[in-house]
Amino acid sequence: MADLAKLVEELSALSVLEASELVKALEEKWGVSAAAPVAVAAAAGPSAAEAAAPVEEATEFDVVIKDAGPKKIETIKVIRVLTSLGLVEAKQMAETAGSKVLSAVGKEAANDAKGKLEAAGAVAEVVPAS
Repeated sequence: MADLAKLVEELSALSVLEASELVKALEEKWGVSAAAPVAVAAAAGPSAAEAAAPVEEATEFDVVIKDAGPKKIETIKVIRVLTSLGLVEAKQMAETAGSKVLSAVGKEAANDAKGKLEAAGAVAEVVPAS
């Protein structure tokens, strides 16, 4: 049997790149994946503590613009109405995917804003407020 203390010492001296290469080599040799245990644990479902915790429904939402769409000027106009931003700020928001148009608003207001943005040609989504 190998000297485990010596093996631990040698592995501790590896750089991150060397450790990554070692993982790949062992995966190939043994025919396994280092990600498999994580996937199995995630697929097993929630833990007892998570299952016992009550599920809270989100009450505040963010409206995020994914793409201004083909009618960018119309999208900018809608952003200005929704946010009261100036032309330059609204244009920057429309051109930046992932920008929050509205933050921490009610579900109805978020869905209304999303509908207005989509009517202007934009791609938007409503996500729980972070």
